[in-house]
Amino acid sequence: MNDIVNRVERSGIVSFNLEEYYPQGERVVFDLKPFLFQEMILREKDFRHALKELDWSQYEGKYVAISNSVDAIVPTWAYMLVMTYLVPVAKEAVIGGLDELERYLMMKVLDEIDPSDFQGKFVVVKGCSKYPVPLQAYGEVVKLLFGTARSIMFGEPCSTVPLWKEKQLK
Repeated sequence: MNDIVNRVERSGIVSFNLEEYYPQGERVVFDLKPFLFQEMILREKDFRHALKELDWSQYEGKYVAISNSVDAIVPTWAYMLVMTYLVPVAKEAVIGGLDELERYLMMKVLDEIDPSDFQGKFVVVKGCSKYPVPLQAYGEVVKLLFGTARSIMFGEPCSTVPLWKEKQLK
């Protein structure tokens, strides 16, 4: 009787799935637009008052991107002031749009990975994801694994694109 053999499992290939590192939680945008006079001008006194009166609990435990959706010049300190209100309540906050937020969150997670866990291994970086994993994260994974892993591939263990391979010692 022939036993079924999982050749992928026996190959020693390790799958690096960025989806597994994707921070779970709601993402929201704090838009400065409603705080601008005629969507053009930031009046400091009015802005400070509006922030003080805002119910910040709506951002509790959420990932927040602080941005401005209108074409108006907003001083840097205004974004920083919003951040002072979000730091105590939000799970995480960044100045920028949702794309910047996603990049920041993934870079923070990738910084915590110990590359020695992949020492000498054949690593396949999984390509498909149901989450919006930023393209930048894939480049960061290469930097993380380069020189540590034995090889870096992209795709699925059964169908990979080779990216880098440790040179064989002669």
